Amino acid sequence: MGRLSVNLCGIDMDNPVIPASGTFGYGYEFNEWYDINLLGTFSFKGTTRDPRFGNPTPRIAECTSGMINAVGLQNPGVDKVIAEELPKLKQCFHKPVMANVSGFSVEDYAYTCERLDKEEQVGWLEVNVSCPNVHGGGMSFGTSPQAAAEVTKAVKAVTTKPVIVKLSPNVTDIVSIAKACEEAGADGISLINTLLGMRIDLRTKRPVIKNTMGGFSGPAIFPVALRMVYQVAQAVKIPVVGMGGVSCAEDVVEMMLAGATAVEVGAQNLVDPMACKKIIDDLPAVMDKYHIKNLSDIIGGVQNG
Repeated sequence: MGRLSVNLCGIDMDNPVIPASGTFGYGYEFNEWYDINLLGTFSFKGTTRDPRFGNPTPRIAECTSGMINAVGLQNPGVDKVIAEELPKLKQCFHKPVMANVSGFSVEDYAYTCERLDKEEQVGWLEVNVSCPNVHGGGMSFGTSPQAAAEVTKAVKAVTTKPVIVKLSPNVTDIVSIAKACEEAGADGISLINTLLGMRIDLRTKRPVIKNTMGGFSGPAIFPVALRMVYQVAQAVKIPVVGMGGVSCAEDVVEMMLAGATAVEVGAQNLVDPMACKKIIDDLPAVMDKYHIKNLSDIIGGVQNG
C-alpha cells in the first residue's frame, strides 16, 4: 500500500480519486487520453432498469464557475450495460468499478442493483436516490429519510457488494437522511449530487434549459459540498465519499480532512479530460507541502476551534 492508498468499504484503492458518474462515460472513452488504471476507480454512467433517451435539448447551460445540466439519465439500460459496456471496459480497466444506479421506484433500484451485483467487475454499488419517486408524487427518494431508507433496505436485501447511497443536497437536513441510510444498512454515503439551478436567455426571455431547471455543478459549489461532507462524516460511522466542485489536488485533501475517505471529481472532467490524472500526479507534492505522510491518516482530521 502506498502513501496515496485508501480502503473504501473493504476494498483497497491505490488512491482516493474517482471520476464521478455522468462525467466519465463507461471509462474506455477516457482511456484514449490516458491509462485509466491509474485511477482509484471510477463511477460509471448512471444506469437504469430500462433504456432512457434522456431529456429534450437544450439540456446544458454554462455558468460562472460551473454548469447546469438536465441530461435526464440517458443510458442504454442495465441489460445492454452488462452485455456491451462492461465487456468493453474490461479490455482497458483492471480494477473494481463503481456501478451508479438510478431508479423510479423501489423495485427499479432493487432489480438493477441485483443484476449488477452479479458482475465480477463491479466492486461497489453507488445508489443515486436523487431520482423521482413515481409512486410518491414525483418527489425524490433522497428528500426524506424514510424513502431513502426504503431504497437502501431493498437494495441490501438483494446484493452482497458494498452499497454506497448518493445523496442530494437539495434538502433541509442531509444528516438525518444519511443516518437513516446508515441504519437501513448502507455501507457508505456519497455526497453531494448537483444543486438545483437555472439560467434565462435574455434575448428570448426563456429558460436556457428546456426543462427550465437542472443540476448545478462545478467549482462554485465546493464550499457547500465540503460543509455537507463534514456534517455527514461527523454523524455516521460508515465511510463517506465526497464530491462537488472538486477541481485540484488541494480540494481532494480538503475533502478528506472534512471526513471523506475517497473523493469524486465531476464537472472538471468535462472541462479537462486529463483532470483526474493531473490531480493524482499533483497529490504527492501537495502532501509534502502540508506535511502529510499518508492520505489515510488525514481522513476526518479537520481541527475545530
